[in-house]
Amino acid sequence: MNRSEPDWWPEQLNVDLLQQNVEANNPMDEEFDYAEAFESLDLDEVKADIEDVMTTSQEWWPADYGHYGPLMIRMAWHSAGTYRVSDGRGGASRGGQRFSPLNSWPDNANLDKARRLLWPVKKKYGHSLSWADLLVLSGNVALESMGFETFGFGGGREDTYEPDDAPFWGPEDEMETTSPERFDEEGNLKAPLGNSVMGLIYVNPEGPNGEPDLEGSAHNIRETFSNMAMNDEETVALIAGGHTFGKVHGADDPDAHVGFEPEAAPMQAQGFGWESDHESGRGADTITSGIEGPWTDAPIQWDMGYLDNLLDHEWEPHKGPGGAWQWRPVDDELTDTVPDAHDSTKMQSPMMLTTDVALKHDEDYREVIERFQDDPQAFQQAFAKAWYKLIHRDMGPPTRFLGPEVPDEEMLWQDPIPDADYELVGEEEVAELETALLDSELSVSQLVRTAWAAASTFRHSDKRGGPNGGRLRLRPQRDWEVNNPEELSSVLDTLEGIKSEFNDSRSDDVRVSLADLVVLGGNVAVEQAAADAGYDVDVPFEPGRTDASQEQTDVDSFEALEPEADGFRNYLGDEHDRPLEEILIDRSELLTLTAPEMTVLVGGMRALDANYDGSDRGVFTDRPGTLTNDFFVNLYDMDTEWESVDDDDQVFEGKSRDTGEVVYEATRFDLVFGSNSELRAIGEVYGADDAEEKFVEDFVDAWHKVMTLDRFDLE
Repeated sequence: MNRSEPDWWPEQLNVDLLQQNVEANNPMDEEFDYAEAFESLDLDEVKADIEDVMTTSQEWWPADYGHYGPLMIRMAWHSAGTYRVSDGRGGASRGGQRFSPLNSWPDNANLDKARRLLWPVKKKYGHSLSWADLLVLSGNVALESMGFETFGFGGGREDTYEPDDAPFWGPEDEMETTSPERFDEEGNLKAPLGNSVMGLIYVNPEGPNGEPDLEGSAHNIRETFSNMAMNDEETVALIAGGHTFGKVHGADDPDAHVGFEPEAAPMQAQGFGWESDHESGRGADTITSGIEGPWTDAPIQWDMGYLDNLLDHEWEPHKGPGGAWQWRPVDDELTDTVPDAHDSTKMQSPMMLTTDVALKHDEDYREVIERFQDDPQAFQQAFAKAWYKLIHRDMGPPTRFLGPEVPDEEMLWQDPIPDADYELVGEEEVAELETALLDSELSVSQLVRTAWAAASTFRHSDKRGGPNGGRLRLRPQRDWEVNNPEELSSVLDTLEGIKSEFNDSRSDDVRVSLADLVVLGGNVAVEQAAADAGYDVDVPFEPGRTDASQEQTDVDSFEALEPEADGFRNYLGDEHDRPLEEILIDRSELLTLTAPEMTVLVGGMRALDANYDGSDRGVFTDRPGTLTNDFFVNLYDMDTEWESVDDDDQVFEGKSRDTGEVVYEATRFDLVFGSNSELRAIGEVYGADDAEEKFVEDFVDAWHKVMTLDRFDLE
């Protein structure tokens, strides 16, 4: 076997993560407009075709109860349910369930069949309907075809064509295991993890560590669902609503009969996995989770059966035919009340999972399920909205949603931003504001830091963050340590003054938002710093950002956007389990930066003296505030040698080889551009004698990119 670089050097920094932002593997033409293609669809026709697939049982993979609806709900849920609010990664928006590792997670067993069943639909509509949209739309169609009224559907998810290597799924070496390293000292999941077991979407359905522990199961449910930004009501609604349909499959022991997952299957399997040698291996003989049975007596119908069975009967744990812990009713009232999924002459008894019974035994969860049982309409509405949130959570603002079924209502979790009810500034007004900014007491460094603080919160994973909305002035962002709240407050006061004076002086309807002014201030500062270096540059500015209110801001979920460290501002933070350079790569990937863009931005931010709290770490220049390539010139100067000055090798001193005098201080964020061979190769381009003009131009391009990442209206 040919050993790869990580085999030889397991601690090597994975710069390749940023190559995902180049999208070299995308087979679609650059001119292809998915939004335009999707809008050309007749969505009713598409849904009819999906429903036809759903209700036409295939001999090669027979449908339970003659309906694939429950299977499609599970597929859609598991496509969207990997989302985690901590870093916005996971979710359905890339169609990632088609690729490893997700296509081979134990929790996704036999979902390869669901996707193959949908291939005729995908084949018919081609590039006008992405897999990412199709997977979740099929979940909606499944619910509707079984009598449930959904809240709506928004298309617009564009497919990726390679696995997403960015998410860290956990420290375990084996699937369906849980390492102590997954949890912190208080027993809570370490960020950014959102699931408690490797290879499962959320928690072990048998209970923690495969034991029917109700209290531990309720704890794990609450933690994993809260990491998906779901509260108790949404959590109960999703579990109860989803388990109203279908059954689980454990005709026998999976370990004894089920073969390789798709990524390990032989070539002739053509991407199919989990082949079973138990009897026919399908239909009544299907083995998926190893747990067996339905929840209700009407598994393909929306009703109150799940809640009634759970609350009106007592349940006891036992080992089912698949050898897994599951729960059966204590009394005989429910015995043989469910039609068999494949043989009309047989009857089955319902079952519950440990995760189901845990809802009944947790005081807060029980209050919700009892309320839902008493008010079926409230249950229906709660599940509809929670399901809508689940499958759309990573799509960003509703302005990105496509199709005729997008609801008018805008939810708090969508980070609403008001429309501009005024005329936007034009070139003349922008020039007036630029003069006011330059004439203020604010320095280049302060303006750059403030603009970066607003823009760098953006993450492409779930399209959250960025300067639009002006949330830098609101809780929680205004209080983040990385933003140096005292300085930020002073800068914002000055900007508010400029904004008010400008807006109050207008006799027309032209106004400027603070969100726009923050970005314009950063742009002006970059232009001034470039001019001081001898270069005349124009940083593009597109007005149109508006200011959201505190009431339009979900403080709790926005806390997840606070950086644990920031390599661009040389902010080290207090607690992080990863090397700083990995945090820099991770943040750059979320900002959709390529390796050259990340490199030029770090070098430029150092030259602009934009470090956190005015630190001079990495400011390798005697002209701070001027946009030069001095960072790279001096980093690669062999007259300086470096040594660590702390036990963690976070901070370093650069000393003159001749005198031994300390000439610079730096962090891992700085020195990685000299130690890592790939980053050094890029940095040397910018450190050459003839490179400063290119450096300035590339910095301006990368800066503008970051400032406009959340401007979906410009796409």
